[in-house]
Amino acid sequence: MRKYKIYIDENMPAQLAKGLNELQKPQNLKDGFEIEVLSIKEVFGQGALDEEWIPKLGKEKGIVITQDFNIQNTKHQRELYQNSGVGIFFLKTPSKNGFQYWDFVKKMIHEWEAIKKIIKKESVPFAYRGSSNKPFEKMEL
Repeated sequence: MRKYKIYIDENMPAQLAKGLNELQKPQNLKDGFEIEVLSIKEVFGQGALDEEWIPKLGKEKGIVITQDFNIQNTKHQRELYQNSGVGIFFLKTPSKNGFQYWDFVKKMIHEWEAIKKIIKKESVPFAYRGSSNKPFEKMEL
């Protein structure tokens, strides 16, 4: 069975990764592929540099959900995730202060089935962009 690792960036609640992972477990067999949801903060430590974790995710064909659009806007980071083979979902926040805790939870639950369809059909690297009021849309690499 194919296995995917989805990482929740440290700019999102680590509890979200644990919750999604628990909610997904009983679905893995039904879906015909396995998804493990992890927190970058818990796996790589608080403050881990993008340049450290991106290549490691690439080695396992990992996927990340992040609010950090600088990864796309900074040339060397964009090239790093593309060359490393990482799939990224960029989540644009509704304000400078970002999402509130429950807004994250609601958005991820609402989009989870769409995220699963995307990761099943796409090959890494890929990038999608979504916002609080828009579903994820494919971005050109």
